[in-house]
Amino acid sequence: MADIQSIQWFPGHMAKTRRKITEDLKLVDIVAEIVDARIPRSSANPVLRDIVKSKPKFVILNKSDMADPEETAKWTEYYKKQGETAITIDSKNGKGIPKFYSTIREMLKERIAAFERKGMTGRPIHVMILGIPNVGKSSLINRLIMGKGTGKAEVQDRPGITRQNKWFRAQKGFELLDTPGVLWPKFEDPKVGEMLAYTGAVKDEILDLHTLSCGLLELLMRLYPDAVNTRYKTEIHPQDGLQGHEILEQIGRKRGMLISGGEIDLERAAINVLDEFRSCKLGRITLEKVT
Repeated sequence: MADIQSIQWFPGHMAKTRRKITEDLKLVDIVAEIVDARIPRSSANPVLRDIVKSKPKFVILNKSDMADPEETAKWTEYYKKQGETAITIDSKNGKGIPKFYSTIREMLKERIAAFERKGMTGRPIHVMILGIPNVGKSSLINRLIMGKGTGKAEVQDRPGITRQNKWFRAQKGFELLDTPGVLWPKFEDPKVGEMLAYTGAVKDEILDLHTLSCGLLELLMRLYPDAVNTRYKTEIHPQDGLQGHEILEQIGRKRGMLISGGEIDLERAAINVLDEFRSCKLGRITLEKVT
């Protein structure tokens, strides 16, 4: 099991995907990079940014329903100051979907006008959907595609599902190119690996879930102590200086997760904490602040 300080996950198919994305850029008009609104910095792939280069691109802060709305607003403003366009979407319930279409048409208005001058009125707008695993690419595409028989993008709550590029016809004259989630070969900053592991972008099978859960609890106690105490009926204060395993023990005891001899089932407690964070049962939380 990997230590969260040394998480590296780059399955072989991802190197092939990176090459395929580079080749397919010439087929699209614009690129939409999806990031997780809970960890905008860590879920933005620097390799993809290098690949896309001069192609028009915008950012979708997905899973915005799970993130702290105040922090999401700060991130949107941050992108604006960096000269980038960013929109917020909740692909599960469709909130923000109209902004997807209007943003692209605004960004490509000169290109669209050029097509119309050439008599190419109604030409489909081709959009490449990019992002690391488990940020909601397939869920977004399934919200956008129209009609029966167009197929569905495979959606599962685990990373690394989409394995090949596929085209989908969306509403309003858009065609979408779905791509497999791509991580980068090495996380230079170990904190990036941690953030991706907390949100489930890295497969749990390669992780020490006890260590991962303890790290998450220490972070949550710094950022959202009330969320932890409310969910688990604990009375822990950041100034108490408790380490993650001590917080986990209190949670396990409060939840009655005991094994023979009255010992706490720490593995069960760790899995429970991770599952409840990822399913938003602790509330809307953003792990990365704008700095």
